[in-house]
Amino acid sequence: MVKLLLYYCWLIKLIAISFLAFVLLLKIVVLLWWKPRRIEHHFARQGIRGPPYRIFIGNVKELVEMMLKASSQPMPFSHNILPRVLSFYHHWKKIYGTTFLVWFGPTVRLTLSDPDLIQEIFTSKSEFYEKIEAHPLVKQLEGDGLLSLKGEKWAHHRKIITPTFHMENLKLLVPVVAKSVMDMLEPWYSTMSDSDEVEIEVSEWFQTLTEEVITRTAFGSSYEDGKAIFRLQAQQMVLAAVAFQRVLIPGYRFFPTKRNVNSWRLDREISKSLMKLIERRRENSSNKTRHHGPKDLLGLMIQASNSSSDHVTVHDIVEECKSFFFAGKQTTSNLLTWTTVLLAMHPQWQVQAREEVSRVCGSRGIPTKDDVAKLKTVKPPPPLKDLDKIHAACLHCASLFLQTKK
Repeated sequence: MVKLLLYYCWLIKLIAISFLAFVLLLKIVVLLWWKPRRIEHHFARQGIRGPPYRIFIGNVKELVEMMLKASSQPMPFSHNILPRVLSFYHHWKKIYGTTFLVWFGPTVRLTLSDPDLIQEIFTSKSEFYEKIEAHPLVKQLEGDGLLSLKGEKWAHHRKIITPTFHMENLKLLVPVVAKSVMDMLEPWYSTMSDSDEVEIEVSEWFQTLTEEVITRTAFGSSYEDGKAIFRLQAQQMVLAAVAFQRVLIPGYRFFPTKRNVNSWRLDREISKSLMKLIERRRENSSNKTRHHGPKDLLGLMIQASNSSSDHVTVHDIVEECKSFFFAGKQTTSNLLTWTTVLLAMHPQWQVQAREEVSRVCGSRGIPTKDDVAKLKTVKPPPPLKDLDKIHAACLHCASLFLQTKK
């Protein structure tokens, strides 16, 4: 009788384990095979196709191979940069049209390029299109700030940070930016030869310039305070680039592998450096002269954290700082570098820009806040609606290209 009871208990356990294993297997099949096939058929009925889905890896392997191949080849001086920066899109667009599907593992992305449709998505129907979920290591790098937040928390943070970018406040930052630029130009002048020519790797100089301007204008600190953070984020970017070339296995980032341990260490050091920056700023917040200067990102976030109604924690401030340190540097320095390349390709634009700056700024040569509005040829682009969503999408494209930085 006892043996029979033990047998039945063992049988029940076996059935329970088998049932759980079956349910788990069924969920894996649904996630990795049935759901992707269903999505493919749904879009195929609308005439939208794409490269075939491969179980577990999607199109990641082909995508990375195309981008590595494109980045290894010399690029001609041309405005046709699409084959270089988004080689997968350039290739698949010719096969599947301007709108097609791309698979990142079992996650699908609808790729489109129709300007009217994009405008409609970012304006009238933006509530139906949430920001893409970045790779965990990329998200760790860029921080859980305004670029990745959603819903009420995103709206709350945007409301706090917005005064930093009001035109009147930006005008107060012009002297700070101008001084940083002049400091950069001094060594250029000193290295010039008798022919008034010098060869310079402008991308490296623009990265340093952008780091300095961000540290001064967004955080009210010296460049030395931010240098360590930028250096640590550069190391994080290399790890993110390597990780992005591999298929994302759920939960793998929690295993204590050598790469994960290194990533955790870098994240702790960045957070520690930012905490020091925040605490130093808190200590100096009693300086009344600060209230007469421009509002900066860190000051507004600290002010919000001191208010009982704003619900902004120190962790929120750290994550927002990560976003601005990383995203601000990469996008701005790349823009300055590409602008310089375009000016070199079109000398007539240089002539127009010099003539306008000389006419508006006069002999002093440095524009003031009142001169900015008078510059027509040398002028900033118009503001874009839902810029942070566009910025997040651009960062995702940049994360695809990170492996070429190695």
